[in-house]
Amino acid sequence: MSALTGVLYAALVAYLGGWYTGYWSGNFALLLFILTAVTMLYWLAERFHFAPARRAAADALLANDAKRREQLAAQGISQVDGNVEPARQQILQQPWWLDWTAGLFPVILVVFLLRSFLFEPFKIPSGSMVPTLLVGDLILVNKFHYGIRLPVINKKIIANNDVKRGDVMVFRYPEDPTTDFIKRVVGVPGDEVAYINQKLYINGQLAPTQPVDNFYDDSGLQRVYRPRFTEKLGEKEHQILVQPNAQHIFRPDRADGPFPFQENCRYTVEGVTCKVPAGNYFMMGDNRDNSRDSRYWGFVPDENIVGKAFLVWMNFGNLKRIGTFFD
Repeated sequence: MSALTGVLYAALVAYLGGWYTGYWSGNFALLLFILTAVTMLYWLAERFHFAPARRAAADALLANDAKRREQLAAQGISQVDGNVEPARQQILQQPWWLDWTAGLFPVILVVFLLRSFLFEPFKIPSGSMVPTLLVGDLILVNKFHYGIRLPVINKKIIANNDVKRGDVMVFRYPEDPTTDFIKRVVGVPGDEVAYINQKLYINGQLAPTQPVDNFYDDSGLQRVYRPRFTEKLGEKEHQILVQPNAQHIFRPDRADGPFPFQENCRYTVEGVTCKVPAGNYFMMGDNRDNSRDSRYWGFVPDENIVGKAFLVWMNFGNLKRIGTFFD
């Protein structure tokens, strides 16, 4: 068993090394599931086989020692050299390959349950959600807000809250489901979403915006002040960045070809208009001129939803961000 455990640890190190160096894309949810399953098998084997076997061997050692002492006492020998307690403790000691598997199972199980069904941490890698989320923000995502989903396969088994316009949502990127994206929901099933001349329309109604103070944007190569606005989607108000008169050419931009339901979208020189199909959502970044989102790669299906982002719990470059709640 020690040899098998060594092989498993070597495979784990190789997998993590290849993931870190970029030789392949990792799947942390699948890895955590496998670690939980493997350590559970070791834990069960320890609890019901190895630990009882060690205790039986230790008890046999004590019984043999007691029998030997009785035999010597019958011969009139009362002082017997030898203390079997160190040997007994050594027999009871858990070997390294169980200590590093079965011993870790409770910790791994707690992490698996928390991450799969309650809260999952993410790091913001780009400026597409500025000013709501900044590069380097470490956020928490509520995994049960939209319903309980099975780990790895992400199949919803218990429904909860509906997705609403204005929610900040983490989802599996439709073009590459191994990658998680974060954007704001601007269109739900049945909506007609139009982004025309840098204005957002939902079902023909202009989303209300109001200019506020400029935002100092240092997320890109250039550090500049950008015009900032408040925008209201339904009952939710949030901030966005829009650079007036910025020139954009919106067109389908999927490496794997036309995106599902692309026929629901119309692209013109002025912008893009899409009818959101059932079971899908239209996502956009708050940094409207620096976000590759549903305007380019299409809709996000319900099965790709990971959870609702709600809290910045750390930003090592800007500690004032800690504890920032957002919608």
